[in-house]
Amino acid sequence: MATVDEIRKARLAKIELLKKAGMDPYPAKVPRDMSLGDIRARFASLAPDKPISIAGRIMAIRGQGAIFFVVLDDGEGRFQAVFKKDALAPAAFKLFGDAADIGDFVSVTGAPFTTQKGEPSLLASAWTMASKSLLPLPEKWHGLQDEEEKLRKRYLDMIMTPETRELFAKKARFWEVTRSFLKSRGFLEVETPTLEVTTGGAEARPFKTHHNDYDIDVFLRISVGELWQKRLMAAGFTKTFEIGRAYRNEGSSPEHLQEFTNMEFYWAYADYRDGMKLVQELYRTIAREVFGTTKFTTRGHTFDFADEWPEIRYADEIKKQTGVDIVAATDADIKSKLAELGVKYEGANRERLLDTLWKYCRKHIAGPAFLVEMPALVVPLAKKVPGKDAVQIFKPIIGGSEVGNGYSELNDPIDQRERFELQQKLIDSGDEEAMMADYEFVDMLEHGMPPTCGFGFGERLFAFLVDRPLRETQLFPLVRPKKDAKKEEGKKTTKSSPGAAPRSAPKKRK
Repeated sequence: MATVDEIRKARLAKIELLKKAGMDPYPAKVPRDMSLGDIRARFASLAPDKPISIAGRIMAIRGQGAIFFVVLDDGEGRFQAVFKKDALAPAAFKLFGDAADIGDFVSVTGAPFTTQKGEPSLLASAWTMASKSLLPLPEKWHGLQDEEEKLRKRYLDMIMTPETRELFAKKARFWEVTRSFLKSRGFLEVETPTLEVTTGGAEARPFKTHHNDYDIDVFLRISVGELWQKRLMAAGFTKTFEIGRAYRNEGSSPEHLQEFTNMEFYWAYADYRDGMKLVQELYRTIAREVFGTTKFTTRGHTFDFADEWPEIRYADEIKKQTGVDIVAATDADIKSKLAELGVKYEGANRERLLDTLWKYCRKHIAGPAFLVEMPALVVPLAKKVPGKDAVQIFKPIIGGSEVGNGYSELNDPIDQRERFELQQKLIDSGDEEAMMADYEFVDMLEHGMPPTCGFGFGERLFAFLVDRPLRETQLFPLVRPKKDAKKEEGKKTTKSSPGAAPRSAPKKRK
């Protein structure tokens, strides 16, 4: 087997062959009359005596001597071009045999015809290189086996696995349907800052950087403009939403990443009950229009969005599953129960203990359901349920996890200031995920903000619906760089794709 460096050296020599033949190995443009998807769809109506041009990446080459069967892929489809010695100029035929490899982009001009085996094809009368590849594609049957390498070289994974490309087309549709749904109901799309002096809208450790011009430290946002969109409610807007990136400097898991896309909407003169109805309709619409079904199986759970969505009260569910009454239980009681359940936890304050206990219970709920009435301590920005130390919150649950977060927004400036002060005490005690106090936001509340419902969900929902780890549903998730990638690649050996050997010269929160 040839090393990658040997294959690269051989292909560099082929560039010289192309240049000597007067063919640019990297032209700015090549002939292309239609996509490969279009030629296949329109094949029956094409005139056999009228040449057309197609282009794409060579995925396979079969045959030798007087004929080559070449499979092209342009990302929209695959189509076969046939190179016959008696149908192509001798020099052009020889140049293809000497200089073309699997992985190259080429343009082929010729007449449409059907092979003896019934395969729609193009009989080449001319060809030109569109982009000469220097490195080989992964071997067809084994591809990229290392999961980290798949993410590092996502483009190769998508070349060899069309289903991966289809996944991201579906993800684009997921956000398109979300955007269309909200706009059709009168929500205005907005953009809010990604650099903030204080982070708000969630409890998470932020990324910190320095603003040189102002000489101040700033943070990458951890929510998609929650406190900014609430300012818009005070300003007179009644329905806004944003779809954008958020950043949290914390651990990775199949459900969590440091950089991700979220959507948040804010709806003046509505409460969490109104939000629940809208979100249920939104999720069902996404299911039908993106996936063509309301039934899903994920993380070992099966559920149907078309079913009724029961309300699960936080304290009641914890007591039901663990026997712990969180109102009467001491911190020591909760720690004892967590130890009994074999659940590890970080942080010993009550907020973290309650959150850990709830997450143990959550994983047993298939959904769809709404989690409601969480303790005010856990949700610093939500309005309280009258007469209870719980808030007007709703969290959609599917597959044992929360895939959204909404509530009646706290618009009482006195209550908000007290909760910020409590969060500041948590920060002072060492809790790096407690929410930063934003007293300019409190000033806004003192000018008055109407009753408002806010809600957000992230791409975690999409990951659950396709039953993939979140990292696999990002185009280019962050991976650790290799120390010396070129040196490591040179040491490796590789198998060329079938059909290449004769001509490759020893061949990605709420």
